[in-house]
Amino acid sequence: MARGNQRDKAREKNQAKLASVKSKNNMTGSEMQKNKEDVAAIMRAKQQAADDKKKAEKK
Repeated sequence: MARGNQRDKAREKNQAKLASVKSKNNMTGSEMQKNKEDVAAIMRAKQQAADDKKKAEKK
């Protein structure tokens, strides 16, 4: 009988874990595109700053 209880407890724990997992994607296509563009702009700015720093070090 103890094994059945253990199985039930494990099943309940797993169900609680699965319920708390966030869904993969909850953004619309336009929101996702805007987010990608924002991230790309940030990365371009970081790359530009790194390039400027390298140029300054060479001089």
